Amino acid sequence: MNENQDKRWERVERYIAMDQPTPARALLESILGRNPDDVRAHLVMGGLEIAEGHIRAATRHALAAARDLPDEADAIGSVIAALMQVGEIVEARRCLDHPCIGKSESPTVLMRSAAQRQMLGEHETSLALIERAGRFGASGPDFQFYRAVQLSFNGRLDEAEADLESCILADPPLGRAFLQLSRMRTQTPERNHLPRIEQALTRAEPGSENEAGLEFARYKELEDIGRHTEAWEALTRANRLMYRRLAHDPAREAAILGSLAQVDLGKPTDAVELSLAGPQPIFVIGLPRSGTTVLDRILGNHSQVRSAGELGDFARLLIWATDHCATVVPDEVIVDRLGRVDWRELGRLYLEQTQWRARGRPFFIDKLPRNWMVAGLIHRAFPRAPIVNVVRDPMDVCFSNYRALFGDAYPYSYDLDALAQHHRQYKRLMGRWHEAFPGAILDVDYARLVREPEGVAREVFAFCRLDFEAGCTDLKRNTATVATLSMAQVRQPIHARAFGEWRPYAEQLTSLRNALSK
Repeated sequence: MNENQDKRWERVERYIAMDQPTPARALLESILGRNPDDVRAHLVMGGLEIAEGHIRAATRHALAAARDLPDEADAIGSVIAALMQVGEIVEARRCLDHPCIGKSESPTVLMRSAAQRQMLGEHETSLALIERAGRFGASGPDFQFYRAVQLSFNGRLDEAEADLESCILADPPLGRAFLQLSRMRTQTPERNHLPRIEQALTRAEPGSENEAGLEFARYKELEDIGRHTEAWEALTRANRLMYRRLAHDPAREAAILGSLAQVDLGKPTDAVELSLAGPQPIFVIGLPRSGTTVLDRILGNHSQVRSAGELGDFARLLIWATDHCATVVPDEVIVDRLGRVDWRELGRLYLEQTQWRARGRPFFIDKLPRNWMVAGLIHRAFPRAPIVNVVRDPMDVCFSNYRALFGDAYPYSYDLDALAQHHRQYKRLMGRWHEAFPGAILDVDYARLVREPEGVAREVFAFCRLDFEAGCTDLKRNTATVATLSMAQVRQPIHARAFGEWRPYAEQLTSLRNALSK
C-alpha cells in the first residue's frame, strides 16, 4: 500500500468515526476505481450499505470481496462474516474451505472458523477445528465451554460433562456452563452442584447474563431434588434478569403479526411450482420447545430425507427480497413490501443456498420453529413443499419456554404475560394460514406423537409424499448432530416425561393459565 493509499484509508476511517458516510463512500469508490478487487474496500463499503439498509448493495460488495481472496486467514474470516450476514451461505462455505484456514496454527483463526462452521450447522467440522485450536494452545474456561457445547452437539456427552466440570471453576463464574452441566443429567440430593452454584452467585456480576444462567441452573437442580418453592424463586429471578436485559415490545409484535395476517398473498400458481430442480425442502415449524426436534429426528431417519437443522435462510432471503436490513423477521417494512416480492425468485435463491445440505438425498428438513410466522410466505414460494406444524399443550409449551435460557433469541419467553400474548399471536396467525391456504400445513399434536409415534409418523410421511419406513420412530437410531436444547432428550427413546411439568407450580402459574384460556 503506497503513501497516498494510506492517507485515503486514514480519511475513510476518520469519516466513519465521525458518522459521515457520504465522504467515506466517495473515497472508497475512488479506491475501488483504482483496484476493483480491493477486499478491504468492498467490506467497508458493504458495511456502509448495511447501515443504510441496502441489503442488495451490501450483497454485491460481499460477493466482490470473495472474488479474489488473499492468502490471509484473518482477511478471509472477515469476508466469510460479511457473506453470512447477507445470506450468501454457499460462497461463505467456499471461502471456509480455503487451505490457509485448515492449515492455520492460530487458535484465534481456528476458533473463529469453528464458530462460522457452527453457524452453518456443520458441527463435526466445527469440533475438529476446536480440537485443532486446542492442540495449538487454545485453553481456558471459555474454550472448554465452547468445546463442551460442540461435544454435546456431536453426542459425546461424557466428554462434554468432563469439560464442563473443569470450566465451572472459572472466576468470574460461567453461568451457562453451570446450566449446561445441570442439564446433562437428573440431579439428586446426594449428587448435585447446588453449593457451587450458590457460591458462584456471590461472585457473579449483578444483572448479568452470567447471574441469570446461574439462577436457571439453580432452578433446574432444585426442581430435580423436589425443592419446588425454592426452585420457583430461582426461576422467576432468572427470567426477571433476562427480561430486563432485552428489549421486547409485545405491542409491536402484535401489530406486526396482525398486519401480516391482513396481507392478501394471493394464491400460488404453476408459475412458481418448481423454482429449481434438485433436493426439495420439508419445513417443520412450531413454537420453541413444542416437539419440533422429536419430529425432525423421526423424519430424518427416513432414507430419502436429510435433517439440515434450524436454518435462517428463508428469513435472510426475505430480507433480500424486500431489500431491507431487518433485525427481526418479519417487521413492519417487510410486511409493507410483500406485494413486490417475486416468489419464484425467492424460492430459487433459497434452494441455491440450501440444497447442498441434502448431501445426496432428495429431501432436506428446514426445522426453524419461528418460521410459523412466515409459513404463508413459505407456501407462496414453495406451493408443493410440506409444512408440518407441531402443536403442544399451551401450558406445557409456555412453561417449557419460561424455564429455558434462550439468550436473546426469544425475548418474550422471559415474561409470563408476554408469553401468553405470544401464544395467542401464534394461534391466530396459524389460523390465518390454514384459512388462506387450506391443506398446505399439517398440524401434528405432540401428545399424540408421543402416545402413537408410528401412527402419527405414517400420517406425516404421507403428507410429505414419502413411503413409511419401519424403524423411523427409533430416535436412538438417528446419530446426526443436534444443536437444540433437546440434544439429550432426542438421543433417548420417545417418552412422556415432559407432560405436565408445570403442575408443581400450578398456583404460581394461575395468571398464565387464565391468560391462555382467553
